[in-house]
Parts: sequence; C-alpha cells; structure tokens
Amino acid sequence: MKHLLSIETMDSESIETILENANVIKTQRRNCQDQPLAGQTWAMIFTKSSTRTRVSFEVGIRELGGSVMFLNANDMQLGRGEPIKDTARVLGRMVHGAVIRTYAQDDVEQFAQWSDIPTINALTDAEHPCQIITDIFTYQELRGPITGKVVTFIGDGACNVPISWIWAAAKLNFELRIAAPKAYQPCPELIAKAGGKIMVTDDCNAAAEGADLLYTDVWISMGMEEEGAQRESDFAGYQINEALVAKANENVLVMHCLPAYRGKEIDESTLEAHAETIFTQAENRLHAQKSILKWLTE
Repeated sequence: MKHLLSIETMDSESIETILENANVIKTQRRNCQDQPLAGQTWAMIFTKSSTRTRVSFEVGIRELGGSVMFLNANDMQLGRGEPIKDTARVLGRMVHGAVIRTYAQDDVEQFAQWSDIPTINALTDAEHPCQIITDIFTYQELRGPITGKVVTFIGDGACNVPISWIWAAAKLNFELRIAAPKAYQPCPELIAKAGGKIMVTDDCNAAAEGADLLYTDVWISMGMEEEGAQRESDFAGYQINEALVAKANENVLVMHCLPAYRGKEIDESTLEAHAETIFTQAENRLHAQKSILKWLTE
C-alpha cells in the first residue's frame, strides 16, 4: 500500500517518477483517455480551509475517472472526539483513497495506518509535500533540471513549506538557502538529519546572491493569526522585491505558493512582474497531483 505522507519518507526515484509523469499528464490533458480512478470514490477530509488544494484535487480525481466527496472534519464525528483510527477504519471500508488537509502530521499518519487505503497529505503543520512536488515540477518545466541549482526561501523557515524543501534538497541534489529571523529558523537537528547542501541565515541578500529560484510564503500561517502583529514586526525586511531579485541570477524564477499578501512577503510590482510563473505554479497543482494519484494506484 502506497501513501504520500511527506517528502521525508519518499525516495528519490518515486519523486522523479511523479515529476516525469506530471509533464506527460499536463501535455496530454485534453486528449488523455487514461482513467486509473474509474469506479473509485475518494474522500477529501479538510480541517484547514483551502482554495488551490481543494479545487486541484477535486478536478484531478474527476479527470482521472473517480468520484470525490468533500468532508469537513468539523461536520464528522472527528469533530466530536472520535479517534482518528476509528474514522479511518470506517472510511477504509467505504472509499478507495483519502486526501487529508489538517494540523497534526500524526493524524494523517494514523489514518494511513488504520484505513488500509492510499492516503495523501494535502498539508499539515509539519510538511506540505504536494506543494513542493508541484514547485519542483514548475521549475523543471520552465528552466530544466533542478539538480545543482540554488533555491532560496525567504520568510518563516520553520513552517511546513521550507521543511518539505529541506527534505527535497537532499533527495534531488540541489542547494537550499533559507533566510529567516533567528527565531523562525529550522532546528539544526532537522538540517543534520536531512543532509544535503543547506544554508540557514538571517541575511536575505546573502541567501539571494546567485539564486536560480526565489521563493516565499505567507508570514502568518493558518492557526497563527493571534501572532499576526508580532510576526509582521519580526518579518519586516524579509520580502521578495526588486532589489532582492537583482541579487539573484539573471533568469531567476520567483515563486509563491499563494495566497499572496502584497506589501508583506512580496511586493506588488514583483508579484505582477512574475505573475506568469506564479500562476503557472498554481495551475500545476492539478497536474502534479494527478500524477501523485496515478502513482499511488499503480
């Protein structure tokens, strides 16, 4: 039984397979007759709100021939305290796979353990594997192999997106630089465990120097709204803007996993200058996730 729970637990070969198939899936979208999910029903269990993740998975499951049901965890018995393992054992007898977007990584892992159906981590506080697979697919679609390149993340270096980037860097052999205030940097133990070529700094300019990809995310992740004022103060200056882009390589890509808060993690003019890349990145959630779904059912 295959699952996609984290970049950490994936092997390089599986990631490469998904990336290669995503390109084929995107190219053949209008003419493809391959429907590996025909006759299947997949459950989408979301505790956290979503636009891109929900739409891309719902469309993707349908385009692969499956049916999908959206389940808000607060409307299920989970919201009344039913253990994850009990929900998993019930749904595992009724549906063919599950896409889960929630807070705790352990919840997704427990569901996969007890349900005995393919399970996808569509975001937890620990990792965002589908997003990073999409991002790498987008980079390679536009610039070629990511191996040996320099990826620079600006912002909260201890949240799920850069953590997934950390694991990907070692597995796909590219350099990752994380520029974040000291209080928001990933722990040294994680860096050591992941291996690979990873630089952590509080200097945005040093991190951006010669970068092939500049990447950012929101300063205030879901569930951290009460920290909003403090975070806005702490992250002042950790912004992708024209001056920072000028430090990078001439053909640098600028990416943002959205939603974007203009004037905070990225300024208006820089986002609009790189909008084609950023919205191609958003579109590619569909193609990469269809590739993930196909990989899980092979």
